[in-house]
Amino acid sequence: MVPREPSDRTYLVRWAAALLLTLGVESALALPEVCTQCPGSVQNLSKVALYCKESPILMVQARCCMDQKGTILGLDLQNCSLKDPGPNFPQAYTAVVIDLHTNPLVGDLGNTFRGFTQLETLLLPQAVSCPGGRNAWEHVNSYVNYKICQGQKNLCNNTGEPEMCPENGSCLPDGPGLSQCICTDGSHGYKCMRQGSFPVLMFFGILGSTTFSISLLLWGTQRRKAKTS
Repeated sequence: MVPREPSDRTYLVRWAAALLLTLGVESALALPEVCTQCPGSVQNLSKVALYCKESPILMVQARCCMDQKGTILGLDLQNCSLKDPGPNFPQAYTAVVIDLHTNPLVGDLGNTFRGFTQLETLLLPQAVSCPGGRNAWEHVNSYVNYKICQGQKNLCNNTGEPEMCPENGSCLPDGPGLSQCICTDGSHGYKCMRQGSFPVLMFFGILGSTTFSISLLLWGTQRRKAKTS
């Protein structure tokens, strides 16, 4: 009888190869849309590529530089014919470096970078202003074909500005030139002036009873109309 060991090994090899291929396809499909919104990959000499090469745990995936957990730390969308960063751009809010130059960008990009608190280096077309203006960055340098905004400032640390938040609120950065006020524990409501936790049970209890009463009234009205007709 011919031994079946070789065929069994062949089967195992084929099964392992198919599994690796499947995992590779799933990994590619799991990429955030912003990484694949235009063809190509990170340019070899771009700021994003140089940043990605600084650490062995970072890797290039399409237009993104990502860590092993899939967090976007760099985004290279240069030369993508973009008039605006697009609806998927907020997916890159964790990015440290972003390259958008050589794109026909138009309009104010201020609110586009809301939530991008980790951003430290941003490349833009020469005619486009840094989000938040010059005061939102440590350095703004202009070159022939592009502009670099570097060193995002924490607006909450700007002691030259008047108090941005009420007494019971704390200021948190929310992107270049942007901030938000968060009520401290035990405060809520307009200007954080109400004390105590938000009455969730009371709120939903009143909302539920009001909705039930209106529904019952409408049901009774429709029933009377049906009887008279």
